[in-house]
Order: sequence, then C-alpha cells, then structure tokens
Amino acid sequence: MDIVTIALLAVICGADGWTSVAAYGRAKEKWLQTFLELPSGIPSHDAFGRVFARLNPDAFEAVFRKWIASLVELSGGKLVAIDGKSIRRSFTQGWDKSGMAHMVSAFVQANHMVFAQVKTDGKGQEISAIEKLLEVLDLHGAVVTIDAIGCQKSIAQAILEAHGDYLLQVKGNQETLEKKLQMIFSEAQLENFAGYSHDSAQTTNGTHGRIEMRKASVLWNLKALSPIFKEWPGARSIAMIEATRQVAGGDISEEIHYYISSLDARRSAKQFLEYARGHWSVENNLHWQLDVSLDEDQRRIRVGHGAENFSRLCRIALNLLKNEPTHPNGIAIRRQNCGWNNDYLLKVLLG
Repeated sequence: MDIVTIALLAVICGADGWTSVAAYGRAKEKWLQTFLELPSGIPSHDAFGRVFARLNPDAFEAVFRKWIASLVELSGGKLVAIDGKSIRRSFTQGWDKSGMAHMVSAFVQANHMVFAQVKTDGKGQEISAIEKLLEVLDLHGAVVTIDAIGCQKSIAQAILEAHGDYLLQVKGNQETLEKKLQMIFSEAQLENFAGYSHDSAQTTNGTHGRIEMRKASVLWNLKALSPIFKEWPGARSIAMIEATRQVAGGDISEEIHYYISSLDARRSAKQFLEYARGHWSVENNLHWQLDVSLDEDQRRIRVGHGAENFSRLCRIALNLLKNEPTHPNGIAIRRQNCGWNNDYLLKVLLG
C-alpha cells in the first residue's frame, strides 16, 4: 500500500515514470513518514516497476470503479461516452508494435471523469473490451454513446441489461443498416417528414474563424419503417445528424452521420444533438489531456501490467484533479501546485 500510495501521489504531482516516482518519494520522504509506514525507506524505481508489473489490473480496476462510483451519479440521462485509446510507446520492441496497450474507457461527460476502463488485446479487439466493460457497469438512467465500432446488437443488448439507453453510430461495418437509414431519411426529406413521427433541431456555433452548423432529424415509428429494426434489441429511434463547417474565406465541408438508438419520443432532437456532440468530449477532456497534461503517448513502460496500471494511475489522478474545483488554472498547473504545496495535494485527495 505504501508503494501504491506514493505512486499515486507522485503521478498527481507530475511524475511520468517509475524513476520520477521514486525521486518524488525521496524528495517527500519526511512528509510521507507522517502517514505511511515506510519500514525500509523509499523503494527504488525498480521496486515500483516490479510491483505494478505484477499488480492484478482487474483487482486494481475494481477498487478504482468502487471509488469513482462514490463520486459520479449516472441517473437523469447522464451521457457515458465509451471510446478507446492506444498508449503508443508501450510496445516491447520497436519493430513489433502489436503489443502496445490499448485502453477502452467509459467517460462521464457531465463530470469529465473516467468511470471505468479495461485493457484490450489490441486496437482491433475493442468490441470484446466494450462488452467486458458493460458487464461490470450499472448504467441505470444513463445514455451510452459509442462510435461505429460499437454498433453491434450484442452491445446494444448489454447496455439495456445494464439499465441504460444507447445511441450508436452507424457506418460501413453495418452496411445493410446504413443503406436502410440513408434510404429512409432520403424518402422522409422528400416528403418533408409528412406522416412520420419526427422531430428536428439545429444549432449554429462560431469559434476560431469557423462556423459550424448541426442539424438533427429523428424518427420514432420504426416498426412502420422497416422490419430490420426488429433485429436490434430495444431500438426505438433512428437519427441523422448533418454537420456543416465553413472556415472564414475557405471551403465548406459537409458530413452526415446516422444513428440507431433505444431512446423514445420523450427525448427531443435537441437532446440527440447534445448526446452526439457530447460523445466527442472523451477526445477533448480525456484523451487530449492524457497526452498533453500527462504525456501518456511518450511513456515507455513495457513490462508486465505496468503500462495498464500506470495508465490507471493517470486516470485516477486526472479524476481527482478535475474534482477539485477551487483552483483557477488548468490540469498542468494544478499538478505543479500539488508538488509545491502538500496542503493543496491533500485537498485534491480529499475532494
């Protein structure tokens, strides 16, 4: 427990590997002795590496999940975005990158916190990791969004069994479904949605010299539209989101995304837009911060479970830092302040 505690404190304060974790411990040894046993002093960086290489990642994840459940409430339609990220320098040999760790995380958009995560056997194995993640989550009252790789009937069923709703993006990996959605919305638009159970909403945003417009069209009468929807567990709605982006003085780009969902007519098209856009918060508020604020893609931890467990330490640290609302600066400066000020570090730990 001393080793796990020192490692977590060090990562919060800016450590990016076992050498810097041990260096932090030596620099703070007198303070750490006030609440840790440390019978042999501060362990070496090799000792930290050996412990985390052998630490059971499933047991570590179970403790992590129990802790975060005490901080994050999923009810009330909270958005849970599920997405994966590779730790790009975690491979053993430079000529064989197939062994790099790939983590799939469940990110709660309202709290900007990681709710749970699992390691996959590689980037192409995300489906099994998503299914494993859903097996252990209680999603009561939450809305789960996953990009196209997670658009699977088994995943839709797992979300329903976890008492959540789903909004799954449809792309070429579900070719028949995608073509059916394209045809249905084309016909509905030609008829100006007359006779359809329908809602639409539009948002326009302008930032950094570009204008972005998003329009959502949602249809609910699935049984009348096509028998294909009977194959999808709990499917109650389909959606089309048209995104148009214009850069000042530049070209206009357009994209159309299709979705299948278990959400019923109590959710408006405006909410569909919010959920679809909120899914990408996992990129901005988790993956980007792990790379920029915690330098995850440059970390060279390769032995045993070390890369996965260090990644989990980083996500715990990020959750704690985000859960401390009083500091006016960003994550990088908060980490520095924790290293400078033990009282502030304790404040972060206590939430």
